[in-house]
Amino acid sequence: MDGWRRGAVLLALAVSAFAFNTTENLPIGLLPLISADLDVPSSSVGYLVTGYGLTVAVVSLPVAQLTRNLPRRWALTGVLAVLVGATLVSVVATGYGALLAARVATAIAQALFWAVSAPVAVGLYAPGVRGRVLAVLSVGGSAATVLGVPAGAWLGQQGGWRTPFLALAALSLAALVVVATLLPTSRPQESHGAYGADPHTGRFLVTLLVTAVSVTGMFTGFTYVARLVTQVAGFTDAALAGLLAGFGLAGLAGVAVVGRALDRFPRGVLVATVGGQAVALLGLHLLATERVAVAVLLALLGGTAAPVFLVTQGRILAVAPGRTELGFAANSAAFNVGIAGGALAGGLLLTPLGARGVFAVGGLITVGALLVVLAEPLVTGPGTATTGVRPRAAADSAGPVTRTGPAGPAASAGPAASAACEVTPGRDGTG
Repeated sequence: MDGWRRGAVLLALAVSAFAFNTTENLPIGLLPLISADLDVPSSSVGYLVTGYGLTVAVVSLPVAQLTRNLPRRWALTGVLAVLVGATLVSVVATGYGALLAARVATAIAQALFWAVSAPVAVGLYAPGVRGRVLAVLSVGGSAATVLGVPAGAWLGQQGGWRTPFLALAALSLAALVVVATLLPTSRPQESHGAYGADPHTGRFLVTLLVTAVSVTGMFTGFTYVARLVTQVAGFTDAALAGLLAGFGLAGLAGVAVVGRALDRFPRGVLVATVGGQAVALLGLHLLATERVAVAVLLALLGGTAAPVFLVTQGRILAVAPGRTELGFAANSAAFNVGIAGGALAGGLLLTPLGARGVFAVGGLITVGALLVVLAEPLVTGPGTATTGVRPRAAADSAGPVTRTGPAGPAASAGPAASAACEVTPGRDGTG
């Protein structure tokens, strides 16, 4: 597979991640428009987001299990076709029921997308640059918050709430064409990303726990960031938009930096991201009345919280005890459970504790996730690098290696790439 084809497929997957994540959160920016047009309460429009996340959490493992032997070209073509079709249904929907059904269908497709896209993407390139490949996907997903939802809200104000859904359908169709025509058709288990490089059930369970707990901590506080910024810190609504834009841009920068470091320092970046999130949340509680500190800490929160999912995905590639798509599905489910649990916990505590209080609770929950990370060697024993990539010197001298996973052959991997070089093509098989 030529380098330009690999790059085109990776870009199409990143665009797909952007489209899925934008679609998931788009009703937030269009809430009053959808509510007025369909004549439903604002709370019902909110359920379009809540129900979407819960659907992803519930179906991620079952759909990954059911499709585990389906060639990934067909799996990704299928999920993108559902995304395009369901988004077009949203465009023409005249009632709340049709819109909700379209959202559920898209959520099911997204659950499978996050399970299979990462193994496919890393299978396109050499094992030594897995972190950077995952970072490309994560940048696509993170850009939905910074660019996708605000742009969708603006388009909705200009041409009605259906306009941004139509734009997303066109963008998704372009990604679908690229994936359907350029991604090779091969068995999923043939990719070097199909099995964990250093399988370990204990470290796998720790990874899922860290994902769920850290995300719960994040959303316990961050769900109510507008309250903290405007009512406690005293910023205006206009300033809030700028602060959130800074939060999002810091998240993109954090993903880019962590992606470059992940292959060399997998455990270190996990400690740094979870620890940085804890510092930011607790700092926002303690310094909520200091405007400069609030602005800095929100940027720190964006730069550390956004890469957490990227880092745990990298660990899944190493420690998954079976097929990695099942591990990714479990991690995605844990992430969505964390979002729902954090928002629920924050909502229950907001009245008795106030906005500052929920950030304190969120920070303490995140400290719990950090303690789990630090205690992992004591519980599971010392492990190898969590990305599962061989040390560079050994890889460069060893030549191609064929590894057998728990249920079949994993991959033939060439020399690991230097962290200073560009992403290097690996084998053709992608799964």
